[in-house]
Amino acid sequence: MQRPVLTAAGVDEVLLCLCTCPSREVAEDLAQRVVGAGLAACVNILPGLTSVYRWQGAVETASEVLLLAKTTASRYPALEAALVAAHPYELPEVIGVSIHAGLPGYLQWIKDSLA
Repeated sequence: MQRPVLTAAGVDEVLLCLCTCPSREVAEDLAQRVVGAGLAACVNILPGLTSVYRWQGAVETASEVLLLAKTTASRYPALEAALVAAHPYELPEVIGVSIHAGLPGYLQWIKDSLA
């Protein structure tokens, strides 16, 4: 199911997708999958993240790795589906955030790099 988000001008919007992972190995695997499939133009892997969250009624703390994936609104549903399908968490964090400003050439490169 495609759920594209369009800007006021009707042009495919660029998004930043955040996804936490339990390890560097999982993060690298997911990054390779989504860039290789043309669902993200680039994925940054940020180690050393500590997450504090409520899960099943308890407050938990975990060491995680954060993925920052650059994509477009039209590719986001497929990116989300790919991350969820390959992710080891029961309920992975997958959040798309609009990029409202950026270097025009870089934003165009993101769009041009997607399948």
